[in-house]
Amino acid sequence: MINEDQTQTQELATLCRRAFTDYGTQALWNKRPIDQPTAADALVIARALRIEGDLNARRLAEEIEQACRAAL
Repeated sequence: MINEDQTQTQELATLCRRAFTDYGTQALWNKRPIDQPTAADALVIARALRIEGDLNARRLAEEIEQACRAAL
């Protein structure tokens, strides 16, 4: 169980880093990267991607939301 939780946490962190790398100036300009984001942090990032991003950003937001659901 612990290993699974760590894997999900790492996946969430990877997706959030990708969001900042790919869409930082476009959609996340008023957010700051977090090394170990919680599910709540990731959902804030996903929401910003949906509102400020393009179609690909919305797809990434969906991946982040799925990872959050898996983490719960």
